[in-house]
Amino acid sequence: MSGLRTRIAVLDAERATLDDPQDEAALLTLLRLLYRVGREDLPLGRLFEGHVDATQIVTRYGDPVQRASLAMAVRGGAALGVWNADLPGEPLRLDHGRLSGGKSFASGAGLLSHALVTVEAAGGRQLVLVDLAAAPPLIDRDVWRVVGMQRSETHVVRWTNAPAEAATMVGAPGDYVREPWFSGGALRFAAVQAGGVARLVDEVRDHLVTVGRAADPHQAGRLARLYALAEQAAAAVRRAAVAWFADQDARLPLVAAARCAVYAAGGEALALAQEAVGVQALFVDHPLAATITDLAMYLRQPGPDTQRMLVGAAVAAGVLRPWL
Repeated sequence: MSGLRTRIAVLDAERATLDDPQDEAALLTLLRLLYRVGREDLPLGRLFEGHVDATQIVTRYGDPVQRASLAMAVRGGAALGVWNADLPGEPLRLDHGRLSGGKSFASGAGLLSHALVTVEAAGGRQLVLVDLAAAPPLIDRDVWRVVGMQRSETHVVRWTNAPAEAATMVGAPGDYVREPWFSGGALRFAAVQAGGVARLVDEVRDHLVTVGRAADPHQAGRLARLYALAEQAAAAVRRAAVAWFADQDARLPLVAAARCAVYAAGGEALALAQEAVGVQALFVDHPLAATITDLAMYLRQPGPDTQRMLVGAAVAAGVLRPWL
């Protein structure tokens, strides 16, 4: 078992349940765990968030046998992920109980034990839980040549006529994109990203203290701004979590607002961190180098403009109002 997979199993033991959080306290507990992991290790945070997503989907939509099997597998150290992005020109298909085609952006390829994949079906996208030991895909590692998040092992995967028994179907067609879970799940990765912003604060502080420059007024000002940005990101995630159960009209707009806040805070924090540390932050053996490239990569989730439009529409409609 790989080191990252072992760490996912250790983190999973801290979760009280594989189900969706049932109240504000449970949701905040989960998001704080994801935040902590992102603060410690962003590629691990990416994989652990995908594992949480997959296990929640199976417990939400799976039948009793599937849920029991999942719980047993997780206790045995199983690590799951969700692979949804179709490979252009080769979408994953399910024909007569056989899987053929591929997925791109398959994080954890070669590390995970199970993947929750989507295939087109009458009525919408159908979720299929694949045991990767029983139906291993061909992994193309040549595509993932990036400056950050290399350790997330996000590759292209392909199956050719692989077996997919009916028992591995999870839920009904269309369940994967069912709201509020589909859009609301973005709050999980926003929490991981917010943890990455906090890591920037930690590492810039440590560097400046080590080189004796923390008392410089310009550097103190940068540290103050970095702290404010990290707090801004965390506060947006907290507010969305608090509203999730209290205000159904505002919960998805607030998730979008959290994504926007973390994206903006992360972008400014990355620039400030490099200003504060200078060229040393770009040396590959400096602790900041990996954090800068990992966070810059991870912040590039799809559709930032769409999220801003959702927030703006909610403000215009009076659904979102500033408050203290």
